[in-house]
Amino acid sequence: MPELPEVETVRRGLEAKTLGYAIEGGEVLLDRTVAYPETSAAFLGGLAGATFRQWRRRGKYLLSDLDRADGTRCGLGVHLRMTGQLLWCNRADPLQKHTRVRLFLTRDDDTTRELRFVDTRTFGQMWWIPPQVAEPTIVTGLQKLGPEPLSAKFTTEAFAAALAGRKRPIKTALLDQAIVAGVGNIYADEALFLSGIRSTTLCKDLSRDRIDKLRHNVVRVLEDSIALGGTTFSDFTGVTGTNGRYGGVARVYNRSGDPCHDCGTTIERIRLAGRSAHFCPKCQPET
Repeated sequence: MPELPEVETVRRGLEAKTLGYAIEGGEVLLDRTVAYPETSAAFLGGLAGATFRQWRRRGKYLLSDLDRADGTRCGLGVHLRMTGQLLWCNRADPLQKHTRVRLFLTRDDDTTRELRFVDTRTFGQMWWIPPQVAEPTIVTGLQKLGPEPLSAKFTTEAFAAALAGRKRPIKTALLDQAIVAGVGNIYADEALFLSGIRSTTLCKDLSRDRIDKLRHNVVRVLEDSIALGGTTFSDFTGVTGTNGRYGGVARVYNRSGDPCHDCGTTIERIRLAGRSAHFCPKCQPET
């Protein structure tokens, strides 16, 4: 599933491409991709004539503010889930096999563009957010999100408080979006490696100093990945189809059986709460 760096990469691409374009129409090719309103016709009708003003990100959600001709604003929410892609295309381009939603865009100097939502496994979702309605009312997953790790709210104090006394592995806690928003499997493994913490270490056993180091490294790996356009192992691309490059510098994720870059020990992989966890047995000793 795309994580914070991948979603942020998409957000930046959408900011660069779509602002100032109006949605003059569209086509929903898979009705269940639209999570709100109840019908695809209402979804397209709500967006019709609205102009992209800005794109924001909250955790793994993409949120756009749109200006309407009557002076009000509405919104568009998107969650890519496992295999979703938002692609900036020419209308004449052949449709990708798993295209689910098409938004036809126009601007004074360009009437040839469209934004396509392509999703192989069909778990992705889109929401139209009506004027004067709070986003979390419609996109209910926003209600459960913890602090943004790249914001001033992600402090050592807040992180330590969220982990205090928990008898759960730290890797599992990092994947809990109520503790910190946007971190997933890839960057949890990477941050834990840099912090010298085994993924199975219980939250309650971490000292404040180790929590502070982990917080720092969560921010570090997210910023490093954003700079490289995220990670592409299977489906993720930016809005123009460009692959992310972080996978080429990953320290432990997806490297089981390979030597550790730091000490040469073989990277191991275990299953933890139904997810893979990659680590170096020497650099991340059991505690």
